Amino acid sequence: MAAITLTINNELIGARQGQTILEVARERGIDIPTLCHLDGLEEVGGCRLCLVELQGSPRPVPSCVTRAAEGMEITTHSDKLIEYRKMLVELLLAERTHTCSICVQNGNCELQTLAARLGIDHVRFDYLHQQLPMDASRERFALDHNRCVLCLRCVRVCDAVEGAHTWDVRGRGSTSRIVADLDRPWGGSTSCTDCGKCVQLCPTGALFRKGATVGEMIKERGFLNRILERRRLAAQRRPA
Repeated sequence: MAAITLTINNELIGARQGQTILEVARERGIDIPTLCHLDGLEEVGGCRLCLVELQGSPRPVPSCVTRAAEGMEITTHSDKLIEYRKMLVELLLAERTHTCSICVQNGNCELQTLAARLGIDHVRFDYLHQQLPMDASRERFALDHNRCVLCLRCVRVCDAVEGAHTWDVRGRGSTSRIVADLDRPWGGSTSCTDCGKCVQLCPTGALFRKGATVGEMIKERGFLNRILERRRLAAQRRPA
């Protein structure tokens, strides 16, 4: 694979052709915040928290879906980018109902952690207070739409890893909802395998295990890399 050189935060860096800016930055220990990104899942560039400034571009670009190229000059942290990221997280907090003190994910929530990292101690926007329903029809798991940030991790892992494609998205904009089997109660889904992968990859308390109390829901995401590694090794052993 061809090697390329680019500049990140005024430092000349070597990379491999085909890598994204996010991959290159993280290999160098540069921590760019993300929410929809997860190693092993197809990128969608939805949350926009990984925006970086690219010289010659009129606006910031999402680093998770932008391929690194020879001669790029990139800034990953600036006053403008930090303000963008704070605004995006505040909008997510305002769109749904994220009351951390009564959430099973309190203390283990990626959205909560991002807000703390960015120094967000209040939200400047009006809360929508949509009061969305909860689907607790599944025996072991439940879905609280009020805490969903539409990162689509559940949709992607169910489709690409489990192969069930139980989850999809209904609606547009602020009316978007994660739905099971063309919008039926999750408990009535005939495609769901009850594997729990979507629950483990959810960054907030939107998908959770029943019986978990406030702050108790600790999610384990390492299984995704183990699955992908087994698939890679199986492909190598497969005869040409």
